[in-house]
Amino acid sequence: MPDRPPRVLVTGAGGFIGHHLVSFLKDEGYWVRGVDVKRPEFAPTEADEFQLLDLRRWANCLEATRNVDDVYALAADMGGMGFISANHAAILHNNVLINTHTLEAARTNGVERYLYTSSACVYPEHLQTDADVTALKEEDAYPAAPQDAYGWEKLVSERLNQHYHDDHDLDTRIVRFHNIYGPLGTWRGGREKAPAALCRKAAEAKLDGEREVEIWGDGEQTRSFCYIDDCVEGIYRLMESGHSEPLNLGRDRMVTINQLVDIIGEAAGIVPEKKHVDGPQGVRGRNSDNTRL
Repeated sequence: MPDRPPRVLVTGAGGFIGHHLVSFLKDEGYWVRGVDVKRPEFAPTEADEFQLLDLRRWANCLEATRNVDDVYALAADMGGMGFISANHAAILHNNVLINTHTLEAARTNGVERYLYTSSACVYPEHLQTDADVTALKEEDAYPAAPQDAYGWEKLVSERLNQHYHDDHDLDTRIVRFHNIYGPLGTWRGGREKAPAALCRKAAEAKLDGEREVEIWGDGEQTRSFCYIDDCVEGIYRLMESGHSEPLNLGRDRMVTINQLVDIIGEAAGIVPEKKHVDGPQGVRGRNSDNTRL
């Protein structure tokens, strides 16, 4: 065993999942470097070292990956469906640069293990047209037909990680997130995901003495949601495993968005009056098959 604690890099450490992962890894005894273009919004980072770096730039990726044993690659240009549907070109451009540069820099600097965070957005749109959707297995990603640029980039980056594993003997991991939620996540500004956005709307309704909560679409679209503590523990367990193939990480209990609003309304102390409006909805239904977990 080395005299020093193991050293890890978390990219995207200023974001929701990355911030929680830094705290988890510190509790496990790791020395942690966090890197992002911004600091965490709602709580100070626990990282031993935090660098503000734009990982679209090669030199910054070399700097970020120096003198670390493992990399947890969470950095991405992303947001909720409203943001994704309006920014296909920027998302694809920025994330291709981030992920190709970070992976090659990790190889160049002799990183031992590299965990890439993918997404359930890689799955074909035609498998997710019904609210009562069949849970998605890892092999369902092919033949490839993601709904949007975010999913396409994630799928290509998965392949790149697998090729680095095969061609360069880099010990890679790939995790596919399914709708992670919890405290300290973005809840305003256009990049927020559905749970945080709906919590904000319910809180605003409560504070204003109202009951109206706006929902995009008819609210019968379904999702399964995974709590952040379960997510970061799952990430860590995957890194410690010998599993190099893509792996789902999520819950397998679906709810409709209407049901989610009712749950949030109860927590806020209101009976929501649902206002259904046009807006980006994503796929009709999505659920995680967790057979391999």
